[in-house]
Amino acid sequence: MQLTGAQIVIECLKEQGVDTVFGYPGGAILNVYDELYKHSHEIKHVLTSHEQGASHAADGYARVTGKPGVCLATSGPGATNLVTGIATAYMDSVPVVALTCNVGVSLLGKDSFQEIDIAGITTPITKHNFIVKDVNKLAGTIRRAFRIAQKGRPGPVLVDIPKDVTVNKAEFRPVTVEPEERYSDHITEEVLERAAELIRQSRRPYVFVGGGAVISGASEELLEFVEKVETPVSDSLMGKGAFDGNHRLYTGMLGMHGTKTSNYGVSECDLLIAIGVRFSDRVTGNAKKFAQNAKILQFDIDPAEINKNIVTDAHIAGDIKEILLRLNQRLDQQEHKEWIAQIMEYKEKYPLKYADTGLSGPYIIEEIYRQTKGDAVMVTEVGQHQMWAAQFYRYSKPRTLITSGGLGTMGYGLGAAIGAQMANPHKQVVNIAGDGCFRMNMNEIATAVRQKLPLIQVVLNNHVLGMVRQWQTLFYEQHYSATVLNDSVDFVKLAEAMGATGIRVTDKEAFREAFAKALASELPVLIDCIIDSDDKVWPMVAPGAAISEAFDGDDMKK
Repeated sequence: MQLTGAQIVIECLKEQGVDTVFGYPGGAILNVYDELYKHSHEIKHVLTSHEQGASHAADGYARVTGKPGVCLATSGPGATNLVTGIATAYMDSVPVVALTCNVGVSLLGKDSFQEIDIAGITTPITKHNFIVKDVNKLAGTIRRAFRIAQKGRPGPVLVDIPKDVTVNKAEFRPVTVEPEERYSDHITEEVLERAAELIRQSRRPYVFVGGGAVISGASEELLEFVEKVETPVSDSLMGKGAFDGNHRLYTGMLGMHGTKTSNYGVSECDLLIAIGVRFSDRVTGNAKKFAQNAKILQFDIDPAEINKNIVTDAHIAGDIKEILLRLNQRLDQQEHKEWIAQIMEYKEKYPLKYADTGLSGPYIIEEIYRQTKGDAVMVTEVGQHQMWAAQFYRYSKPRTLITSGGLGTMGYGLGAAIGAQMANPHKQVVNIAGDGCFRMNMNEIATAVRQKLPLIQVVLNNHVLGMVRQWQTLFYEQHYSATVLNDSVDFVKLAEAMGATGIRVTDKEAFREAFAKALASELPVLIDCIIDSDDKVWPMVAPGAAISEAFDGDDMKK
C-alpha cells in the first residue's frame, strides 16, 4: 500500500510494539504529529515541558521495561535539546530511539531556518544514526534503528527525517518483528573451561556485578552462580538489584562511595569475577592499585570493554545470562568458609551508618524503604542524594534503581521518573533529587500533573550543591565557590503553582507523615526536605587513592 513518510513512521512504531512516545512538536515534525493524532488510541504521546525531559523520559521507560524508549523532536533547537538525554542513554547502554525531523532535502546544508546537522552532532553519542533522504528507505531504516538499539550491548539510535520525506509516498509492506537472539558466538568450551578452572582454584573469590547483568535479565542465574561458588558479592551503581541487596553474601557497592567491606574484600581477594561491568574510574580508584592480589575474570557482552581499563587473566565475551547458564552447568559446589567468615567480620565491623540526629538524607532513604517495603521504583538525580539512595535503599530486584551512572546528568531524574511511571502505572515511583539538580528540569512537574501520575518527588534540600561542596570541604580548603544556593526559591509554592501537592518538612516525624500522605495520593506530591548543608556521603575514596584507602567521618576525626 502507498503511504506517506509520516504514516510509515507510525506504522513502524506499531510494528515494534511501541505504546508510548515522549516529545515536543514543531514545524518540521508536524506531519508526524498529525498522523500520531490519528493513532492516539494506539500510541500514547506524552508532551513534556522540554525536549530534554522527553529524552530522559524515553530513557526511564526503557530502563524499567527493557524495551526501547522513543522520543520525538523537531529540527534545530528541538533536536539539540535531546543531546544530553541521548548521551546519558549512551553511557549507560540504554535502548532509546530518537526520531527528529529536519528541513527539506533541498534546504539541507544551506543554514536554513531551524536547520542543524543533528546526525553529525550525535555521531559520538549514539550506537548509530541515520538521515533518511529517500522515503523508499524510511521503513527499512526505522526497523534497522530499533534492531541496532536492542542488539548486543544496547544503546541509543537517532533517525533524522527531512520534512519533505514525511510528505512523499512510498510502498509500505508490514513485517513481523522477530526477537533478537542472545549473543553467544564467543562462548566456547575452551573459554568456559578456563573460567571454571580459575574459579575452582580460587580460595578467596569475589563477584563484582554491574549493569550488564541487569540488562541481560540474569538475576536467577547470578544467584545460582554466587551460591554455587560461595562468594561475596559487590555491585556497581548500575548493577543495583541484579543481586538481592538483602542476601547474606551481599556486601554493598564498590568504589569511591562503596562500603569498606566491599573495598577491602576486593583488595584482598585472589579472584575477582567481574560480571557485566566496565571498570569505571569511580569503581577502581587508582587502577594500578586495584585488586592487586587477584586474577581478573571478566564477563561482558561488549568485547571493547575487555582489557580496556583493567587487564584480565581470562574473559568471556557474550550475553551474561547465557554465560552464567553454561558456567553453572559445569561448576560443582565450592566452599570458602574462612573467606566468607572474614568478609562477614568486615560487614559487622564496617556497617554503613549516619548520625541519628535531625533529618538527614540517609534517614529519608531508609524511611522510604520502610514505607514502600522495598517495592518502589527509585529514580535519582546526581550527587549526594544519588549515593545515599544507592547505599540505604536495599534493591532486591533489577530495574528498580533508575539513575544516570556514566554521564552523571543533573536534571535527569524527574523526566526519567515520568517515563518509569508511564511504563508502570501501578508501581510506586519515587524521584530523589538534590535542590541543585531539581532546579534544572523542575518544569517537568507540570508534565507529571498533566498526566495525573502518582509519582513522589523528594527534594533533599541543603541549599548547596552538596557533592561539590563535599569536595570543596575535603580537598579545596573550604572554598565554597559558586556552590551556595541560599536564595528565595520556594519548591512548595512552585509545586502548587504547577498543580501538584507541596509539603515542606524539617524533622523526622514530619517526613514520615508527609511520605505516608504522598503514598496515598493519586497525583504528584513534592516533599521539600530541609537537611544540613554539611552532611556528607561516607565512606569515600580520595581521587588518585586505592579503594582500600576508603575513609569515613570517624577516620576524619582521628
